[in-house]
Amino acid sequence: MARTVCLAMLSFFVLVGCSRTPASEQKQVVLYSSVDEEFLRQIVAAFEQQTGVRVLVVGDNEAVKTTGLVQRVLAERDRPQADVWWSSEPFGTIRLSREGALRAYRSQSAEESIEGGWPSHLKADDWYGFALRFRVLGYSVERLPQPPHAPGEMTSPAFRGRIGMARPQFGTTRGHMGVLLHAWGPERFRAWLEAMRDNGLRLYDGNASAVRGVRQGEIDVCMTDTDDVWSAQRNGWRIEAAHEPAEPDDGADFPSTGPIAVPNTLALVQGGPNPELGRQLIDFLLSEQVERLLAESDSHNVPVRPSLQREFARWAPPSWRPLDYQAIESKIEEALSICDEVLK
Repeated sequence: MARTVCLAMLSFFVLVGCSRTPASEQKQVVLYSSVDEEFLRQIVAAFEQQTGVRVLVVGDNEAVKTTGLVQRVLAERDRPQADVWWSSEPFGTIRLSREGALRAYRSQSAEESIEGGWPSHLKADDWYGFALRFRVLGYSVERLPQPPHAPGEMTSPAFRGRIGMARPQFGTTRGHMGVLLHAWGPERFRAWLEAMRDNGLRLYDGNASAVRGVRQGEIDVCMTDTDDVWSAQRNGWRIEAAHEPAEPDDGADFPSTGPIAVPNTLALVQGGPNPELGRQLIDFLLSEQVERLLAESDSHNVPVRPSLQREFARWAPPSWRPLDYQAIESKIEEALSICDEVLK
């Protein structure tokens, strides 16, 4: 997400709520999360205050967030330490599901809060998606009055030496590579990477760093997430977000995939020490209260609930299509292999 999380990698920190129960007697639940501390603190404090349950949070750092925590959950499968998994993207969660590290759970309160149930493309037997961000092109308003709107357009000679993105091995750029390979196939995906490389692509250690590169004049446009652009605007930077067109130009060398929604994802960890409290925490995190908090936050996550989605429509593209996150996840390792070959 937008700001670097100031935590030691994979170390515990405690967010204490308002309960006056002595720590030795207080119930507790363990949450592994790649979400920024600033958002976690407010939400976890609200849960602790309402329930009296203490939350222990394990975080990760900006460069390897989610990816590092996935490895930790897998390493702990024989003796799980986490109860709840909360990721700021879906693909690490899907990998954990595929590896059998998550436990099936149906949140009745969440399902009943939406007519017809939770959207089918944002749930599986063992995870839920909520609080969406979007992949966009962040660009300098001052230097690019007519910016590109899709990754394929970044290959134009007009942007030579002025384009960037986060390293594809981590974060939401990793998933974006899977989206492009899934949409285009390996030959076209490789050709796009080669064209980006030949057009002077600059790689950064995270989306926030790429946006900072636009601010500092190192580049004019980068692939990033909406929350990083909103953070830049909050800092007074003249940076805007360009959404991909909803309908692809079939005649283009690299047609648009349409706006890419990146949901937060929640799951119950298989064999976690406090499963009942874990379910209680998941129900809370999927509540309308939390979706509103995240929509009103500096990250401006777009809610799943239709009424809230309409209320916060200004933070979303005009329209977007559901994505097959399971199919995209299956393409990520192949996409990263091609990235390693072309961008070495």
